[in-house]
Amino acid sequence: MNTEGIKDLLYKMADDQLIIGHRNSEWTGFGPLLEEDIAFSSMAQDKVGQSYQLYNILNELGEADPDTIAFMRNADQFHNCQLVELPNGEYDFSLVRHFLFDTAELLRFQMLSNSSFEPLANLSRKIKGETKYHSMHANIWIKQLGSATEESISRLQSALEYALPFALGIFEPSSHEQDLINEGIFEGEDALKNKWIEVITAVINETRLSLPDFKSITPVYGGRMGKHTEHLQPLLEEMSEVFKVDPTSDW
Repeated sequence: MNTEGIKDLLYKMADDQLIIGHRNSEWTGFGPLLEEDIAFSSMAQDKVGQSYQLYNILNELGEADPDTIAFMRNADQFHNCQLVELPNGEYDFSLVRHFLFDTAELLRFQMLSNSSFEPLANLSRKIKGETKYHSMHANIWIKQLGSATEESISRLQSALEYALPFALGIFEPSSHEQDLINEGIFEGEDALKNKWIEVITAVINETRLSLPDFKSITPVYGGRMGKHTEHLQPLLEEMSEVFKVDPTSDW
């Protein structure tokens, strides 16, 4: 079994969850509605917890302990897609990112529930239940606000067009892609992307929003290889403040 390929897959998944978890936590106290304040805070907690469990599997494969992996690396050592590190902006962008990312994550964990790598399959069966609720939350609000006022529709449409190139970066292929597919570990990023396009298209078709031709979009790649925006390093420094002061503190 391609251990390096499994590690690469785990790192990008865990880093995605950790970074989007922190971004979601930034809505605590600032949500447009109390319910949304609570929802984003709850999702943040879930995602940070999911990242910890993924880092634990990496530790079992010989990598450093979860605290060291999460809080002692620099930006160029992270494998998250650039979508998750972008600042929250207004609620329209955060909602669209939530929709695009969590749709992909739900599909990813559903696919990995059948992985030949048993530790990841077992964890994915557990995590997909949490992620299902995240995706349902996003779908409800996209359908509601995407069919409401001219302002809400216009703002979501602009956010969608801005986010889509970054969202396609979720599916940046690994150099181990074919081995993962051949060994039954993961169906591959292309298969995931095709399912994702089908699902988000179905949701958008229930609104007054529109999707561009995906062939016309240039994906923003690089995140999986350690190339990030200027926003990631300051975020990492903020995240690691407590750990650097007290390395014995719990997650």
